[in-house]
Amino acid sequence: MPKKKDRVMTKNIPAFIARTQFGQILERVSQNNERFLITKKGEAKAIILGVEDFLRSIVKTPESLSVLQEQAKKSGADKLTLEAIEKEIEAVRRIKHKKKYDTPGSL
Repeated sequence: MPKKKDRVMTKNIPAFIARTQFGQILERVSQNNERFLITKKGEAKAIILGVEDFLRSIVKTPESLSVLQEQAKKSGADKLTLEAIEKEIEAVRRIKHKKKYDTPGSL
């Protein structure tokens, strides 16, 4: 049985409701993994789905990116916050900068 997060819910809604509740629809597609089929006069006109849902469903992930994602999962790097990543980058830059200017004969 698929996990709750893996299940995709598609709701049919008329265009006039989509127009008046667009902000709520955006929240639901991004947070709840929902999809909306927009209809006008009973005819399907468009689908609204979240970016991650689109990328998972429609776009094929390049193999090189898949390898990097798997490595990040194994090392725990996929759980890092943006702030933690920025601190790591800054620390590496400081080390490189220090090595560059601490070598004999530099200045």
